[in-house]
Amino acid sequence: MKIIECVPNVSEGRDAAVLEAIADTVRGVEGVELLDIDPGAETHRTVFTFVGAPEPLAEAAFRFAAKATALIDMRQHKGAHARQGAVDVIPFVPVGGGATMEDCVELARAVARRIGEELEVPIYLYEEAATREDRRSLADVRRGEYEGLEEKLRDPAWAPDFGPATFNARAGATVVGARPFLIAYNVNLNTADKKLAHDIALDIREQGRFARGSDGKILRDPDGTKQRVPGRFKNVRAVGWFIPEFGRAQVSINLTNYHVTAPHEVFEEIRSQARRRGLRVTGSEIVGLVPLEALLMAGKFYLEAQGKSSRVPEPDLVEAARVALALDDVKPFEARDAVIDYRLAPRQEGLRALSLVDFADESSRDTPAPGGGSVAAYVGALGSALASMVAGLAHGATTKQAEKNQEQRRALEALRKRAQKIKDRLLRTVDEDTAAFNGIRAAARLPRKSDEQKAARERAMVEATRKAIDVPLSVVSAAAELGSLALEAATLGLAATASDAGVAGWCARSAAEGAALNVLINLDGLPDADERARIREAMESQLETARRTSREAIETASRRLSEA
Repeated sequence: MKIIECVPNVSEGRDAAVLEAIADTVRGVEGVELLDIDPGAETHRTVFTFVGAPEPLAEAAFRFAAKATALIDMRQHKGAHARQGAVDVIPFVPVGGGATMEDCVELARAVARRIGEELEVPIYLYEEAATREDRRSLADVRRGEYEGLEEKLRDPAWAPDFGPATFNARAGATVVGARPFLIAYNVNLNTADKKLAHDIALDIREQGRFARGSDGKILRDPDGTKQRVPGRFKNVRAVGWFIPEFGRAQVSINLTNYHVTAPHEVFEEIRSQARRRGLRVTGSEIVGLVPLEALLMAGKFYLEAQGKSSRVPEPDLVEAARVALALDDVKPFEARDAVIDYRLAPRQEGLRALSLVDFADESSRDTPAPGGGSVAAYVGALGSALASMVAGLAHGATTKQAEKNQEQRRALEALRKRAQKIKDRLLRTVDEDTAAFNGIRAAARLPRKSDEQKAARERAMVEATRKAIDVPLSVVSAAAELGSLALEAATLGLAATASDAGVAGWCARSAAEGAALNVLINLDGLPDADERARIREAMESQLETARRTSREAIETASRRLSEA
């Protein structure tokens, strides 16, 4: 299914009741999910984000616009952000399921026509949906803002694409378009001086300062257009403003293509620009949602700059980006809420989706599943997580210079990668073990009135039993590998993490022993004695390996602790 994102901005950031009423119009459309509401009191503006398939999304966007134009009166509006309408801008963005920019253009024009005709609001098309090249830029279309709109509409060159060419004093005008994903990103300064923030914005944005001659006058092209000196970055729009609610000035940025210019690149340049002016960057904030890729890029950049490995799990990269960019400087930043990839991902189900408390409570209920097999797999996953942690801490503590340390860094990096793979495998097994047990119960309930039914039930029971054996058998095998990783962690890790490596060893041993018990309890369900013997032999071999490697890991960790 094609998934398109709609990110309308309305000229209201202070009245929660109005914002909720507008949001309810989106919530009321089946097939559309409201992902985010990000209001700003000083900007007097709110960014909404919702997603869905094209048809329901078009309906939600229209209902949204209808409610917002009914509730917001532009004659009363003042705010720090540029604007010309109650519903100031409605962009459509392809985000998944094979949705294309062409789909968004078609959707934008259809919604724009309906808003213009039914709500009698002047509508301009911009970006990829624009019908004229001089209207591609939102800044160009919005120039003059609401205060200059009445005069602008008298100019035939600015006749709207849809709707009446007459001034709607209450609603203003709306700009509708299709564009790639835009990251709204603000960098915070330790000053209340808006001019200093805007001075930095002029240096970093694509459309930089006005070019001036030796006499200080602005240079112009033959047609009278003012000349500009290009700024530092392409695909960057920026202004400076002061936000009283935060008590500081910000460089407010739109990154229109984060593959060309990424948030961390802008952040570092603003830090440099701020230092030249005797200022300091205190942090930054994401407005609305951000693509996961942009945070991963930042996380890799900062980990490598710190001499650490960037080949770490996704959550570690996201956390590195959050800390380095100080994304919670002025408001809380929660990746699960702010990253659009996470918001669009199918909700995780099963035991893995439970909290620690809920998993423990679920295991304590008077039901046979989840049982020992799932718990054994989870214990192994925790041990793998500890082995990865020990390797990561040791990796970060090594230096780049010595060849010996280079070799150690590579070994630790490989260790961490393997530990993460085992952890992920064992977490999947937590649910697989419970599902296997439920498979036996389902087979046992099959009818057995006739000989044919009895034979079918017997075959189903054998197949379900094999599955119930294969799952814990794979845990024994994974635990044997985990024991080896725990030994490596105990050997290569820091002395301060020897106890963690030791616990990883004990987890490996516990997982192996627990899973082996779950193999044994199901063996009698297999009628073939030779098959039972083969499985027992394979299990005992893996179990012996797990016992040996985990014992060595525990002993190595204990020895390092005694030497500390």
